[in-house]
Amino acid sequence: MNNPADIQIIGAELHVLPVKTRMPIKFGTEVVTWVNVARARVMVAGRDGRRTTGWGETPLSAQWAWPGVLSHAQRDQRMREFCGWLARDLVKQNQWGHPMELGADFQKHRLDALLNQFNQSNTDQPMPHLAALVCLSAFDLAVHDAYGNHLNRPTYLTYDRTHMNRDLGDYLEPRDVFAGKYPEDFLVRNPPKSLVAWHLVGGLDPLSEADGGRPDESDGQPVWLSQWIARDRLKALKIKLRGNDSAWDYQRIVDVGKMAIEWDVNWLSADFNCTVREPDYVNDILDRLRDESPNIYGILLYVEQPFAYDLAANPIDVHAVASRKPLFMDESAHNWELVRMGRSLGWSGVALKTCKTQTGAILSLCWAKAHGMALMVQDLANPMLAMIPHALLAAHAGTIMGVETNASQFYPAASEAEAVIHPGLYRRRGGKVNWETVGGTGFGYRVEEIGRSLPEPAIVCGEMD
Repeated sequence: MNNPADIQIIGAELHVLPVKTRMPIKFGTEVVTWVNVARARVMVAGRDGRRTTGWGETPLSAQWAWPGVLSHAQRDQRMREFCGWLARDLVKQNQWGHPMELGADFQKHRLDALLNQFNQSNTDQPMPHLAALVCLSAFDLAVHDAYGNHLNRPTYLTYDRTHMNRDLGDYLEPRDVFAGKYPEDFLVRNPPKSLVAWHLVGGLDPLSEADGGRPDESDGQPVWLSQWIARDRLKALKIKLRGNDSAWDYQRIVDVGKMAIEWDVNWLSADFNCTVREPDYVNDILDRLRDESPNIYGILLYVEQPFAYDLAANPIDVHAVASRKPLFMDESAHNWELVRMGRSLGWSGVALKTCKTQTGAILSLCWAKAHGMALMVQDLANPMLAMIPHALLAAHAGTIMGVETNASQFYPAASEAEAVIHPGLYRRRGGKVNWETVGGTGFGYRVEEIGRSLPEPAIVCGEMD
């Protein structure tokens, strides 16, 4: 039966916004000094003939999504090319439905086939599925935004039986657990307007003046970790580690931990950057912390993705790590099926990201919550519009503690236009961010009020305007 609320994608375009970091960010073994941000706009049509647009945005962070031998510039170029393939293919689908249905069906039936075709023409190093998801996410977010705009309601109030044609049992297993249930059954009904802001302590970040080598301070932003904590009254710090140098990793946790305790920071987390090869590496560090620095061990809230993200190729039993501290999947949690596999191996939590698509994040959220797994929401240093669905996901998911806020550290100037309308999202105050200014339909961007001039579209497909 046709749902009168159904939509169809009829057009798509992409704008590419270059951003330079004010401080380098280290992802795994690579250092990021610039990124291209993909801002997508889609046009959808309703069964009543009306047309509506929506926006979505994601940093094309090749270092995170596509580690490999090609240069950053080459991988970035390939990802932008694949965005064009996606835009054309999405418009050709001619499918009607809810954004969850359009997004899930595309990922299940089209994404990998399209990626395989793309990789056949680029044989030097195939693009992985995770990078393809990052490219898709900007368009997927835009469809969810357009749907809310089309119905004149917030997108998060459309994940219910009234608007969706299929229940979660049609997407998730076991079916009997999810039959008759919809995302609204797993979302926070009265989401908090403010969230604890996690600050990323990168492997290259100076902790204090004693570290030296500070970058230009002419932009008036903090440089040392001590300055960030003092200015933003931070209460949560995520520590980026190497994963292949246990002495350095242990000392980094201790150094940051001592500063955290000195400055009344409540929580730490440790991110081992997918480079650890065996659980004992993490266990030994955690046990040493417990024995030698119990106060620091006590405020370590969770450990993130120590091991390679390809679970099928690296099915490591991690129960021993998770018995010490909650262990969260990040890069390995591409979809709910991999979350299921991770849980069987001992992972206890999931870090959701909108850059793996809004559709995928919602499905993973529902599966994880139904199976007692804790949640976090983390980002790729999401600036500009990308910050808004990111914060909304954290608020509606019910995380273990707040949300990551990396863009305000590494390229705060990139979001100056958006910060005029949403000041609470792009500058941490009292250790928190707030989204009380987000409102209206869709994701509540208020794009028409934001004074940002966009470059000419790099891609235009189908019917726009």
